Amino acid sequence: MEPTGTMRVPGIVFSSAALLSQITGDESLEQVANVATLPGIVEASYAMPDIHWGYGFPIGGVAATDVVEGGVVSPGGVGFDISCGVRLLLSPVGLDELAPHVETLMDELEARVPKGLGAGAVWELADDAELTAVLRDGARHAVARGLGLDADVARCEDGGVMAGADPGAVGDRARRRGAGQLGSLGSGNHFLEVQVVDEIVDAEAAGSFGIRPGQVCVMIHCGSRGLGHQVCSDTVKEMQSSMARYGIVVPDPQLACVPVESREGRAYLGAMAAAANFGRANRQALTAAVRSAFATAVGTDRLDLLYDVSHNLAKLEWHDVDGGRRLLCVHRKGATRALPPGHPDLPDDLRPVGQPVLVPGSMGTASYVLVGRAPGGAFSSTCHGAGRTMSRHAATRSIRGAVLRQQLEEQGISVRAASARGLAEEAPFAYKDVDDVVAICERAGLARRVARLRPVGVLKG
Repeated sequence: MEPTGTMRVPGIVFSSAALLSQITGDESLEQVANVATLPGIVEASYAMPDIHWGYGFPIGGVAATDVVEGGVVSPGGVGFDISCGVRLLLSPVGLDELAPHVETLMDELEARVPKGLGAGAVWELADDAELTAVLRDGARHAVARGLGLDADVARCEDGGVMAGADPGAVGDRARRRGAGQLGSLGSGNHFLEVQVVDEIVDAEAAGSFGIRPGQVCVMIHCGSRGLGHQVCSDTVKEMQSSMARYGIVVPDPQLACVPVESREGRAYLGAMAAAANFGRANRQALTAAVRSAFATAVGTDRLDLLYDVSHNLAKLEWHDVDGGRRLLCVHRKGATRALPPGHPDLPDDLRPVGQPVLVPGSMGTASYVLVGRAPGGAFSSTCHGAGRTMSRHAATRSIRGAVLRQQLEEQGISVRAASARGLAEEAPFAYKDVDDVVAICERAGLARRVARLRPVGVLKG
């Protein structure tokens, strides 16, 4: 997509003819062009093969702005569910060992893991001071309070804590919304899946990650709940009224933005980092619940964290652009950081191999473990999932939740869901084929396939 009109850089979409045909008439391609107009944007406005329409930015969008040269930060480039992300837990149990206990395990998970809209939490915070500690210290504070192991934070992006968090920049309403939701799945496309390793694609990388054929694992996909949503809502309103002060004009008010180095920009980054820490603590608290459920139902609480990575964040990173090293604000919205081998931000034991990338598919289909590869295109980013092709409303018109549940159970997948409607909204046919999506990322040099996982049990928000 060559620059036209007010576009400052090209638009680049990693896709295929088949996948592009699924977004014909969708506004997401127009959003790729709109993002290319942002002040300070460098290289290109990127979109991953799981692209679909989002707020301002397309979901699957990646854009980096030059911090020094007046580059902007846009909440629309992060999304409402700040630090929505995925973690994968590896068990010592094989599918044959788990099979007699699947229904008991799913019952235990359903009893221990709050899901759906509204309040409900694994971790009841003592007071507002403890919420502040969570916003500041993320998964590390959860572990310090007995909800995990030191080894967990070592396998989290940023060591489980995003730097620069400013709990004071999180408003009262956001704090109230988050206080009763720490350790919960929420609704929408969030889930907890018991999975089995169905195929090893890269034996060397899989061995380094501790992944073996037939191994049972657990994937957790959720974010910062109402707290992150409120942080985004509050900031968008403020930025929409502040842009004129900086002489910024955008083609869509949902692209509201301000310079990274402005007062408003720094305040947003501080609040966003605090919400990200809430999201990481949320997944850590859920990990404690999962381990407890496994101990009761299966007889072991050993679940080793492979990795935890967000796919809704803006991060300040150094990258080579136009022959020089530049500090960029990299927006990844529905896109996953995919660091290549040797990257200094990786833990020592993962650095020789590269970063594990966790890509959930649609409910009832496969998920993937990928690994980052050099040189790391699109600012070392790749896809985050399968990507919707059908709205939730359209999905519910196409199938009833009870029918979908029966179909999944006939495939050998045990299902627990907050509501029949919520189940129907996430029907597999409402998404692209995750096999195609990850194959495109591999062909584009963004990441490499390591292992394919299939679901055994699904707990849906």
